Amino acid sequence: MSRRAAIVLAVLAYAAAGFSQSGPAFRGSPDHPAIAYSTTRFADAVSILNGRLEAGAARLTYDPDSGYLQSVLQALGVPKESQIAVFSPTSLQAEKIHPQNPRVVFFNDSVAVGWVRGGMIEVAAQDPRLGPVFYQLDQRPDVRPQFRRADRDCLECHRSWETLAVPGLFVLTTFPAATKNGYATGGVTDQRTPLPGRWAGWYVTGRPGANRHMGNKLVPTRADTSAPEVLDSLAGRFDLKGYPTPYSDIVALMVFEHQAHMTNLLTYINWESRVAEADRRGNATVREAARDLVDYMLFVDEAPLAGQIEGTSGFTQMFSAEGPRDARGRSLRQLDLQRRLMRYPCSFMIYSQAFDALPAAAKEAVYRRMWEILSGENQEPPYNRLSLDDRRAIVEILRETKKGLPDYFELVRN
Repeated sequence: MSRRAAIVLAVLAYAAAGFSQSGPAFRGSPDHPAIAYSTTRFADAVSILNGRLEAGAARLTYDPDSGYLQSVLQALGVPKESQIAVFSPTSLQAEKIHPQNPRVVFFNDSVAVGWVRGGMIEVAAQDPRLGPVFYQLDQRPDVRPQFRRADRDCLECHRSWETLAVPGLFVLTTFPAATKNGYATGGVTDQRTPLPGRWAGWYVTGRPGANRHMGNKLVPTRADTSAPEVLDSLAGRFDLKGYPTPYSDIVALMVFEHQAHMTNLLTYINWESRVAEADRRGNATVREAARDLVDYMLFVDEAPLAGQIEGTSGFTQMFSAEGPRDARGRSLRQLDLQRRLMRYPCSFMIYSQAFDALPAAAKEAVYRRMWEILSGENQEPPYNRLSLDDRRAIVEILRETKKGLPDYFELVRN
């Protein structure tokens, strides 16, 4: 068995172990006529950039240290401050990844870019209707470089039970194999995972305060509950040649975790709704998908923080400044980082093209579920974690900043 095949099997094995096949997952075909994932002409950021490159309307500049990386980030509007670094060898380019040569990921609301020194660039770009599309870009000088579709390679891991069986994203916490020929172990993490169980196999820069996590431990083990080494930057940990920044920002990592599963939930409800409409069957599955999406969107199962967290890359300030804001200057992108991730617990992904592109039935199910919780109609656990002030603020912000919000989103009184 090749090392690549072993890594793929390892990822699938522990992803499936952490997510029951009886849970929510798309059980239809990606090539159902209502979806046609393999044959549809996509409208994601990379396919648009490819067209501009082919027409000569855009150019990518090759750098001897990082290849096309910095030029790709600029062309796709992906900030370098979002850089997060993983050294566990669990991707398609596993043989190149280790603590002295980590893979870095950069992201904005709709694109994730992966780069490892000495390897190719990998990109997951969100098509508004159909979810993430996966691309690769070879790192060699070319007059007109082109990204190529990489579904066959990437979907071996990026369409699994952990992505709800749709093309998706995830963050892994990874422990080394116990034996020479064994598989890595671990699992997928997101905002619901207590911090002490997150980020084995990752570098983490910033100040976690009283919070513990598994990052920065070169040989992490489940039994090691000691406090992690606190790193303001990655300087001195490995040769930074080619890396755009010396950071793997803790706040960026937390935001990316949230965004990854939120992306999967949006794709899942989109696919389920399209197939239900095409097959003329009921919307029970869509309503269940809306329940899961809204619970996650409103952070009702979020693991609490144990005190102040601070990033050091500038990501916190950059992310929070983007808005949109209401007349009082409030935004769903404002971060809390003391008790929880967001100041106002409602996902900024509600402004995404993926949300706006949801079929009408799915969007209405999501809005109805949101209002059931935000209005105070349902205050049973865990929904009582949302205080009256939180619910009122979220609705007030949405009323001023979210186009297409239903009229029944009124001022919250109880």
